[in-house]
Amino acid sequence: MNKVFVIGAGGVSSVTIHKMAQLNNDFNEIVLASRTIKKCKDIQTKIKQKYGVKITIEELDADNVKNTSKLLKKHKPNLAVNLALPYQDLSIMESCLNENVHYLDTANYESKDEAKFEYKWQWDLNKNFLKKNLMALLGSGFDPGVTNVYTAYTKKHYLDKIEYLDILDCNGGDHGQPFATNFNPEINIREITAKSKYFSNGKWIYGKPLSKKISFNFPEVGKKNMYLMYHEELESLVKNFSEIKRARFWMTFGDQYLNYLKVIQDIGLSSIKPINYKGLDIIPLKFLKKILPDPGSLGKYTKGKTCIGTIISGKKNNKDKTFYTYNICDHEKCFEEVGSQAVAYTTGVPAMIGSLLILKKEWFRAGVWNVEQFDPDPFMKLLNLHGLPHQSIELKTKLKF
Repeated sequence: MNKVFVIGAGGVSSVTIHKMAQLNNDFNEIVLASRTIKKCKDIQTKIKQKYGVKITIEELDADNVKNTSKLLKKHKPNLAVNLALPYQDLSIMESCLNENVHYLDTANYESKDEAKFEYKWQWDLNKNFLKKNLMALLGSGFDPGVTNVYTAYTKKHYLDKIEYLDILDCNGGDHGQPFATNFNPEINIREITAKSKYFSNGKWIYGKPLSKKISFNFPEVGKKNMYLMYHEELESLVKNFSEIKRARFWMTFGDQYLNYLKVIQDIGLSSIKPINYKGLDIIPLKFLKKILPDPGSLGKYTKGKTCIGTIISGKKNNKDKTFYTYNICDHEKCFEEVGSQAVAYTTGVPAMIGSLLILKKEWFRAGVWNVEQFDPDPFMKLLNLHGLPHQSIELKTKLKF
């Protein structure tokens, strides 16, 4: 009997639970917990109506280790799937250690007080998970997640050695709103306003946020401007593929989005430092999050496609080779299937797949691991089966950007 305990009730969680409910023979029992019980009830109702599957819901503040441990003890799940905020990763991992529950997440730890995210804090728990014979799988979303698997897949099947890695994330969708983020506004804005950072010849190179721009013609989407920024999978990929000479991450943004973002920064609404208003300490970015559109509400308005993938160059039999592996995801098709836009879909499906591989013991090893440290083939097969098929093509020349 496989029981999963899903924490968080946002758009990604809704997709993941839809996908788990489609595989009720593998996910026999699903418990959903969030501090916002209304969102849990909404998902519970949709799942019951669509699949006839009953899920259990609980109210939970996942910052509270004692309360999280209590619920894990009550339900005794095989696996806790953390789809809450990155701030809560460490507290949820501690709760899993307390109650002997395996762990999975889609984004690495980030402190509330500093816009800095890295894996070190979670990697430091490796010994604790080993002692308990428990597994923690980090970053089982799309980026991080699928892009890591694409990298491992390219190395396994196409290259003897990886030299250059570029991750390209394009959302070619249009939701018709003047300004909205594709996922949690607080996390999204903290991420894209941070300094750019990429890996080159053994060192990290820093720059101003979104200061380097190039144009790229994305399959089925068209030509878009993409910007150099830092993303967490670079940290684990250069560690686990030590031969990499350079690793970069690129994301597309429209001019209108960037203009609004600049105004938000200029007037101080992107700040995470508290200000006092009528005796109350208010964090401007948290206030902004409250007044921006909920990303989970944008699915019915969003049209267009996403294109996310890796361009990897290296050596095969001492010859230079370059491969582009990518997925195209249609916003409207995602909404038709699970009531969500493609950004949540591309993260929610891999969260289900990682969970399934752990439960089936196809991916299982005690300790704390990133997805690229396992055989990529089972994950790639399931991506093709559950809505995120890939294309892998050899490029005639190494791209110069």
